[in-house]
Amino acid sequence: MQAIAKLVTQYAKTIIVIWILFFITMAYFAMQLPSKLQGDGFFVKDDHIRVTEELSETFGLPAKTIFVLFEDKTGPEIERVLSNLEAVEEIDSIASPNDIEAYNRDHLAYATLNFDNSIKDYFPIIDEIRDILAGEEGIEITGQPVISKDINVASQNDLMKAETIGVPIAIIVLLLAFGTVVSSLLPVLVGGATVVAAFGILTLLSGNVNLSIFILNIVPMLGLALSIDFALLFINRYREERGQKSIEEAVQVAITTAGRSIIFSALCVMIGLGAMVVIQVEIFQNIALGGSIAVLLAVISGLTLLPALITVLGDRLNKWRLIRVKTTAGRWQSFAGFVMKNPMKIIFVAVILLGFAMVPIKDIELTIPTVDALPTSYEARQAYDTLTDEFGLGDQATVFLLAERDNGWTDRAGLQQMLDIQEKLQADALVKEVTTMFTAADIDSVDTWEMVNTNPQTPGMLNKVAENFVQDNQMYMVISINAQGASTEAQNFVRDWMDQDLGVEFALAGQPKFNQEIFDEIANKIGLALTIIIVTTFIILMFAFKSILIPLKAIIMNVIGLGSTFGILVYIFQYGHFGLPEVTIALIIPVIVFCLVFGLSMDYEVFLISRIQEEYEKGAENTKATIDGLVSTSKIITSAALIMIVITGAFAFTDVMPVKQIGIGIAIAVAIDATIIRLMLVPSLMKLFGDWNWWLPFVKRKSKQ
Repeated sequence: MQAIAKLVTQYAKTIIVIWILFFITMAYFAMQLPSKLQGDGFFVKDDHIRVTEELSETFGLPAKTIFVLFEDKTGPEIERVLSNLEAVEEIDSIASPNDIEAYNRDHLAYATLNFDNSIKDYFPIIDEIRDILAGEEGIEITGQPVISKDINVASQNDLMKAETIGVPIAIIVLLLAFGTVVSSLLPVLVGGATVVAAFGILTLLSGNVNLSIFILNIVPMLGLALSIDFALLFINRYREERGQKSIEEAVQVAITTAGRSIIFSALCVMIGLGAMVVIQVEIFQNIALGGSIAVLLAVISGLTLLPALITVLGDRLNKWRLIRVKTTAGRWQSFAGFVMKNPMKIIFVAVILLGFAMVPIKDIELTIPTVDALPTSYEARQAYDTLTDEFGLGDQATVFLLAERDNGWTDRAGLQQMLDIQEKLQADALVKEVTTMFTAADIDSVDTWEMVNTNPQTPGMLNKVAENFVQDNQMYMVISINAQGASTEAQNFVRDWMDQDLGVEFALAGQPKFNQEIFDEIANKIGLALTIIIVTTFIILMFAFKSILIPLKAIIMNVIGLGSTFGILVYIFQYGHFGLPEVTIALIIPVIVFCLVFGLSMDYEVFLISRIQEEYEKGAENTKATIDGLVSTSKIITSAALIMIVITGAFAFTDVMPVKQIGIGIAIAVAIDATIIRLMLVPSLMKLFGDWNWWLPFVKRKSKQ
């Protein structure tokens, strides 16, 4: 670190010029990122995708569908509109309500625009469709591709709204901490450079990686908050050293001391992010990638750009003072003394509070966000809700069964096996209807099928029907079940049928299968992800602090704090408090919040314990070291936490529900961690365990003088 410190101060101006050129280049690419984002990231490479693609390629079933909702339109008006839409080359087929009675209901009707699986980017197609429909009253479009595009737009709006709220408040917090305009704006400047650079790099990677629309919010949420936190820690340490040292020396000491804490903190955050990679769901891969890039750049900018700017600015860092910042050491000294005198009482009260907050977890209900992630103000959401209410679009789920038989399906044994599978499905209490070539032809036996098919008066009459369901060795069936696609009941249905022995190789697809794959992938891998986070964090902190107890306590308290956070989230969202509607918790929230906050909360652990360790190794006894460490870091921890809460909590005012839940979840977790845990539980436990805090087998510490 000493070599890096000397290099940064020696070549400060060169480093600033390099960063300016890098920023300009990345800004050019960063502006292109929104157009590179596709889908919500809920994607697992499993049976659902494989079967859906096969059904599209082999049997011509739609891979994606866009719904066109008509209100108070006559048949000729509908036909005119659909005729205009035929100009969209990518549309594979159109199903009109003029031809299908079920697509009509009183004054409403809808058509479906069907697409094959060759389409990779639906956004330009949706723009073209909307251009054609521009000016048409009473016509709206919806469907998964449209919803994804609108969530993309909503996410961009949310980002601007959150930044408009969060950044000014963060500047005010920095102003209260530092007192001068220059020192308050510097962390925001470095944070902005970090976020823009991260966006630019992600744009460059987008050609090889599918990127979820949610990284548009996660990356700035992390990059900006961490950059400002790191800058706050660095500037605070620099100011402490500047009183006795030259500008260059003070910067170098800040790099070697605060820089060490920054690196360890970032490493903890990146472990939490990296652990998500084991869950093979695209959104977690995206967040791990985007978040890691943002954190890495926050470290690089915090240890190069920031100290280089401080070196060049020198004492102008204190220019334009607006507030005379008073020392709060006396108040923190009193607080630390109170904690040291009453450790058991504080632990008891803290545990009671955190335990009470955990109670609502028993009611947690996790779902995969779909159209409900989109604000109700968007046309696609309104149209989808209308289709659901008036046509029962989501009341029944559809499951596709694709089976393969070595000898094909057209011989007598194949026909009988197909009929046996159909009858077995029809016997299931949850199944409403099974569509096969037998039901399509209204035939209920193999004998009747063969008789009709060989009748000289109707030669090959059933061949056309058979071709719709059988191609070579493959056959598919459509199963309608009396359960919503997102329900647990529907997921259990596909799990049960996956274990059935049908005598042939088969796979399932459809929304219930899609949801089941997502849920099972997370359930099967979350244990491994948490183990990686906990074990790796323990090892890093053990070596950093040369202690067994300190990392063990940190992990236990993190888990307790996060448990309280999830309980509060259930209270806010599922119970519908603070003016919010009652909604379920997005399935990704516990995973993302745990993985992110577990690392983020270690920031404050590292900040606090590093300073306590520094005093302890100078010769102070454990209680004195704890008091001194608490006094010297409490202001910085509360300021850093407040900035993190402001930046992430600003997303509470956004409209995309999963983003709102992530922002509020992180803000709550950080608030609990920086107050109840780091300022109360940690010092209380440090007091109780005394010198045992610093015990590590086979390591002998220097005796206190």
